[in-house]
Amino acid sequence: MATYKIRGGRELSGTVTVGGSKNAILPAMCATLLTKEVCVIRNVPEISDVYNLKIILEKLGSKVTFEDHVLTIDNSAVDSFKPEAELVKKLRGSILLLGPLLARFGKVVMPIPGGDLIGKRPIDAHLVALEMLGAKTKINEILEVSAKKLSGSNIIMVEMSVTATENAIMAAVTAEGSTIIHLAATEGHIQCLCHMLNSMGALISGIGTHDLVITGVEKLHGTDFKIIHDNEVACSFINLAAATKSELTIQNVQPEFLAAAFIQFMQMNVNIEIGDTFVKVLKPKEPYAAFKITSNIYPGLMSDYIPPFAVLATQAQGTTQLHEWMYEGRLGYIHELSKMGAKAHIIDQHRAEISGPTELSGTDVSSLDVRSGMVLVIAALVANGESTLHEIQHIERGYEDIVNKLKAIGADIERVE
Repeated sequence: MATYKIRGGRELSGTVTVGGSKNAILPAMCATLLTKEVCVIRNVPEISDVYNLKIILEKLGSKVTFEDHVLTIDNSAVDSFKPEAELVKKLRGSILLLGPLLARFGKVVMPIPGGDLIGKRPIDAHLVALEMLGAKTKINEILEVSAKKLSGSNIIMVEMSVTATENAIMAAVTAEGSTIIHLAATEGHIQCLCHMLNSMGALISGIGTHDLVITGVEKLHGTDFKIIHDNEVACSFINLAAATKSELTIQNVQPEFLAAAFIQFMQMNVNIEIGDTFVKVLKPKEPYAAFKITSNIYPGLMSDYIPPFAVLATQAQGTTQLHEWMYEGRLGYIHELSKMGAKAHIIDQHRAEISGPTELSGTDVSSLDVRSGMVLVIAALVANGESTLHEIQHIERGYEDIVNKLKAIGADIERVE
């Protein structure tokens, strides 16, 4: 397996450009199943999740080309409602096939998708929403969802799940009648999906609020659509600049989706300048300050934003408490940071404490999921000495061309096969 060799302790400088959003492109690709016309999606990140979902679509009968960050998808020949089991098990995002395949065929048969080891992520919210639209569900070793007809309904989400909201939206846009989705998640990538569907002929209003109103249409058409930039990646790079006390400019940032993160950075005394499409991290004017960091429902601080703050906390004065109440298994990176000398410990499955400032030292560590992997990249760049980072496939699921981007700003990093 490949690893990253990282020699830290260097000051970085320059500009990092953020690519397309991982969390926006996966539902966008699945949404193309709602039409038999060609769809073109732009600003697509070259990450392994995209390539894996591309293969899943091709196995269903899609014709897909991917070149220069542009996906062209022709689903006119798709004739299967059974995504390939082994591929689905490897990609959590394949759960997003439920809504569009149900809408297209009236039936879906697939295993429960796999994905990151960040705690239990049951699919109850998906199934309840689809049942409210008229579907019947059955789970043994295989998930089966079927509906003779999908009809508009008044849906109250049993939890504010991002992917369950996206599945409900995709199933409802061609359902008969009107649907109101209450307690809908509102993240930027959900807004992006709604705008893409509207560009395909859907009628969705209330975008960006917790009450989406969808008027069903008979069919959708093709589109040429550009997805949003990756806010999670942008937040990671801001943390990287702050933790290494470097001056960096992060380009292709959409500040409207990062407001809660900006508040957190300012509370910890990070010196940032926010522009219309960029964030510049400057040298700290005063020591970083410990602060409580709690995951929240968007527009609060999203769960995916929190892990990289753990490295910044090792460089802050005082004790920072991380409270990750959404996922009970997402704090495993705390153990890895401890190996590097961090004064960090897990209180329980939802909370951890980190005291600083602390000097980190290079060592062997392993990423557990896409976000924790970036935590360890940042920690290795802060640390003195050399670190070897294992299980890097997790990082490459969500961070495009990360090695070359880091080298371009002065990082000493190499990918070793």
